[in-house]
Amino acid sequence: MSGSVKKAADVAFKASKTIDWEGMAKLIVSDEARKEFSALRRAFDDVNSQLQTKFSQEPEPIDWEYYRKGIGSRIVDMYKEAYESIEVPKFVDTVTPQYKPKFDALLVELKEAEQRSLKESERLEKEIAEVKELKKKISTMTADEYFEKHPELKKKFDEEIRNDYWGY
Repeated sequence: MSGSVKKAADVAFKASKTIDWEGMAKLIVSDEARKEFSALRRAFDDVNSQLQTKFSQEPEPIDWEYYRKGIGSRIVDMYKEAYESIEVPKFVDTVTPQYKPKFDALLVELKEAEQRSLKESERLEKEIAEVKELKKKISTMTADEYFEKHPELKKKFDEEIRNDYWGY
């Protein structure tokens, strides 16, 4: 077995141990997404098991003597020579270096988007709290109290009254 295939199998095995499948599953809300996630996990497990079984085992050595007895030594020697002359090329990964900078840039962009999202979420939470507070007080609140919190509306209404604009 070539070293690169064994290395790929080892990496895939280690990756399966570090993936938090349950944590990711908790984040999924729609049924369609759950189905897709299950399909992804099954596909990952299938590939991982194939890497662990098929490609992590060394091939059985050929018993040349067995074939010499049945076929003849001349043709077996010819096949043995041809078999031993085969050189399996080593895998050279040219794709990962090409896409790693793009992936890293996407990770940075993701972190920035996450920060923006958290800030927006915080702003919205504050706004919700203000609306809930206003909802509780609205039945007993006077116009002056409301305009204290919203001076821009008071200015707008005062301007409309000054200009004799009554909305029609």
